[in-house]
Amino acid sequence: MSNFPVNKPVLVTCALPYANGKCHIGHLRTYVPGDIFVRALRKQGQEVTFISGSDAHGTPIVVNAEELGTTPTELVKKYHDHFYSIFKRMGVEFNNFGNTDSPANHARTNSIVEALIEKGYVYPQVTKQAYCPECKRFLPDRYVKGTCPHCGKPARGDECDQGCGKHLEPGEIRDAKCQICGHAAEYREQEHFFFRLSEFGDYLSGYLNILGGTTNAINYAKIWAKELKDWCITRNLEWGVRFPGHDELVVYVWVDAPIGYISFTEEWATRTGNDWEKYWKGDSRIIHFIGEDITYHHCIFWPAMLKGAGYTQPWAVVASGMLKIDDKKFSKSRGYVVWVDEDYLDHGFHPDLLRYYLASYTSHTKELNFSWQVFQDKVNNEVVGALGNFLHRTLHFTHKNFGKIPNGEVDSGIYEKIKSTTTSVISAFDEYEFKKATDEMMELAAFGNAYFQSKEPWKLVNADKEACGRVLKNCLQIGKALTLLFEPVLPGNMEKAWKQLGLPGDVHKAGFQDALVEIESVKIEAPEILFTRIEDKKIKEMEAILDKRIKIAMAKDNETQETGQFVTFDEFGKLDIRIGRITSAENIKGSDKLLKLEVDIGEKRQVVAGIAQSHSPGALVGKQVVLLANMKPAKLFGVESRGMILAADTDGVVLLEPEKEVREGTKIR
Repeated sequence: MSNFPVNKPVLVTCALPYANGKCHIGHLRTYVPGDIFVRALRKQGQEVTFISGSDAHGTPIVVNAEELGTTPTELVKKYHDHFYSIFKRMGVEFNNFGNTDSPANHARTNSIVEALIEKGYVYPQVTKQAYCPECKRFLPDRYVKGTCPHCGKPARGDECDQGCGKHLEPGEIRDAKCQICGHAAEYREQEHFFFRLSEFGDYLSGYLNILGGTTNAINYAKIWAKELKDWCITRNLEWGVRFPGHDELVVYVWVDAPIGYISFTEEWATRTGNDWEKYWKGDSRIIHFIGEDITYHHCIFWPAMLKGAGYTQPWAVVASGMLKIDDKKFSKSRGYVVWVDEDYLDHGFHPDLLRYYLASYTSHTKELNFSWQVFQDKVNNEVVGALGNFLHRTLHFTHKNFGKIPNGEVDSGIYEKIKSTTTSVISAFDEYEFKKATDEMMELAAFGNAYFQSKEPWKLVNADKEACGRVLKNCLQIGKALTLLFEPVLPGNMEKAWKQLGLPGDVHKAGFQDALVEIESVKIEAPEILFTRIEDKKIKEMEAILDKRIKIAMAKDNETQETGQFVTFDEFGKLDIRIGRITSAENIKGSDKLLKLEVDIGEKRQVVAGIAQSHSPGALVGKQVVLLANMKPAKLFGVESRGMILAADTDGVVLLEPEKEVREGTKIR
């Protein structure tokens, strides 16, 4: 029994692709499973609406448009059309694929923000904003780069994207620099508007206990829900949805982007004569398919915003694991990327094969590795060797010897096997376990191959043609079941298989329950091969393309490193080097190399130095040393160090000292 009764409307969404670059395989980690899930629900009699669209706002689009000498509108249209085309080619079929810069989304965003203001959930506050004195403008989000205050890793203005993944409010990032010119940013006061996220702590704690979906999303969100800060929801940009009553500000992209789910539903409802409010203001099941990296926004910020404005909250959040390429971290800049158009579709690979790989490689929540070699093995051994082989050998033998589906009844044991497989597949889909579902399907294909082989119809056809016909009827019933079960995963090829089986109607509209309806005795045509093996030569060609891309990226990186061997005077000026006096020194328990020092540089600094084997703590107290004061803080043996003592490393450590006594805190220039 499925978790999705047909008496409740279901809306499935996929995270909005950002209209700032091309579609790669990592994108499809969300959209293909979302499409498979929707098709599986429809095969259970559920009327489900499938929604997505382009995320059109935010700083990166403005920056990229400026660099390319175009407008944000033109850039968004280019990539909106690109993604829409790729999705259609990959068999990902949305009921509506919208754009967050549409009039509908501007209107719905303003409506929701005004509702939050009216209910007291949005308030103004003067806050410090990054400002570039060189570019002479305030720097929203992605115009800022610096260091995460939580983990010390490189971060962008609104998120620690290379470290802990935490959302960052304006002003939180350390060592802020302008992304455009590289100049150090200043912080200046300006009035902005904040969403009272902190007031939703108790609500979210309860909500996350009943939220459906995958545990990787829910468990992360439960941790974050314990420490909620109010969100700044306005930005200094010309491009975006205007904040009500303040034309100089736009709403933060993570306000208007998820509201796109609602406005895109409205657009679909208007076009088809449906009611969008039954999903967003009624008793519905809203299911979001997202990447794991945007869990916070969908499990914390989004439901709080919906609750505050009086809308239906998500029923489930399904988060996919991240992607690797050849066991290396996915990275466009390092060349570890596979583009869906130029690296896959344009080379003649069938969309179904990549859909199968993405669904069957590993659990949806785990990290997925894409390798051309593994892709070849899975296609040749599973899709071709098991499923394709069974369907073709059965149809070919039947056409050759009977010309039609034979008469006779299907064995009860065959029906039981089909029924148990279908139940297991539906259960796996309900758990968002696409690998488990495809494994169950492939097991039925293996069962069919074993049954065909054991019954030896090539012998029976001469000895007892009627008995041979019964065997083939059983095999063809299994083939019908496989075609229905695999349709969500392999829609293009299962449409062909359905026709080869002589089955009436549309396989995309037929339900899983039809797998137990006896296949009719009708004439069939000679079958065409559905799946062909991928040859080694083609895989070597694809690996060479990837390898070349990686080498080009490495060469660029090496060139950058070589040109970076020299520092400019401005770069040297960024180093805060001061004279300090050691006021205390002691050994660190568990380490024979480290000392914990307290250094006076006009303020007291705790520093960890690796000089224990060359200097005794007692001899260091009172000594003046040279300290790099703006060294990134770090923990060594559990002791925080906020600076670095400079020394020469010859046969032993030699500390640098001033020529004569100077005031503590004196800067070295």
